[in-house]
Amino acid sequence: MGAPHVLASPQKVALIGGGFIGPVHAEALRRIGVEVAGLLDISPERAKPLAERSGIAKVYSTLEELLADPAITAVHIASPNHVHFEHAKKALQAGKHVLCEKPLANNSKETAELAKLAASLPKQAAGVNYNLRFYPLCQEMHARVAGGELGRILSVTGSYTQDWLLLEDDYNWRVEPDGGANLRAVSDIGTHWMDLAQFVTGLHIQEVNADLATFHAERNRPIGGAETFTGPNAAKKATEKVKITTEDYGAVLLHLDGGARGTFHVHQMHAGRKNRLFLEVCGEKGSMVWESESPEVLWLGRRGGANSLLNRDPSLLSPHAAEASHYPGGHAEGFPDAFKQLDLAFYGFIAGGCKGTPKFPTFADGHREVQICEAIAASAKDRSWVKVAN
Repeated sequence: MGAPHVLASPQKVALIGGGFIGPVHAEALRRIGVEVAGLLDISPERAKPLAERSGIAKVYSTLEELLADPAITAVHIASPNHVHFEHAKKALQAGKHVLCEKPLANNSKETAELAKLAASLPKQAAGVNYNLRFYPLCQEMHARVAGGELGRILSVTGSYTQDWLLLEDDYNWRVEPDGGANLRAVSDIGTHWMDLAQFVTGLHIQEVNADLATFHAERNRPIGGAETFTGPNAAKKATEKVKITTEDYGAVLLHLDGGARGTFHVHQMHAGRKNRLFLEVCGEKGSMVWESESPEVLWLGRRGGANSLLNRDPSLLSPHAAEASHYPGGHAEGFPDAFKQLDLAFYGFIAGGCKGTPKFPTFADGHREVQICEAIAASAKDRSWVKVAN
């Protein structure tokens, strides 16, 4: 099995965005010995208390100030989606390694430019934070499929469901159109499901047929904004009604490489589901099921023998999955650990001189995810099958 460790020669990182996911990045980086040296947010006034809470010593006033800091060698981008393109492009051009939250950008023209730019800079790492790949049992599923244990893949199905936007009073900037595909549930959580499904199976999504639904035609927007995942006990603010055009629900049929089929749905108004990704992979020789709210268990299905449950235990996992599992069986590893493992893959690649094939999601992966989202938006509009652009 692997073991918790810190990197021998860590990079010095600046974080862009101090909202919900930014501190998660900071915590994961500290666990592997990477210093989070500075924070940039919408304003220094907003950034200062966030930096203090996260133990970040420096606050930047502008992106230019951050990128001009010679001490900073890598940038983690956790800013709102519409500025990912600008932040990622300028950071790469400034010679920094970049790990960006999804989506990589709002449209495939921008993501194509970023993927091309990253490819032209082979000594700089450029990754996208599809962290769910790095649950140990997701790594195990990938290894079993790659090793032929399931035989030819026939189908991949599942869902990603949450309830944090169930009520009309539930509001977050994510419900607003992004000026690109203008998706929400699909682009926010559906992209995680699609990335994981493709990673596990090794198959690309080639064609989609989508149905989208908006259940709240209007929501009550807090004047002054709202934080992500504040919950029902958050202090109430004065609100204003706004029209909602992004989807609360989406269901997508899939055609994948080699004739494999798939289907998944996303739902952000599913009462009681806090953050549940469900993935089922079916092959000619067997099947596997994993879900994120029970991440320590992998269901293994057989026709000619008994079905079984595999509890995460590095002594029972394939070598690569065991390396991504740092604690013995029964010592649960979850969401924060998946961030840590992605960061280890990212900064391990940098420590190795950015040679070989990255073991983390790249800008090319981020580009393809946006292409799939654009195909889903077009399919829902035209009510037809749409091929994903190449």
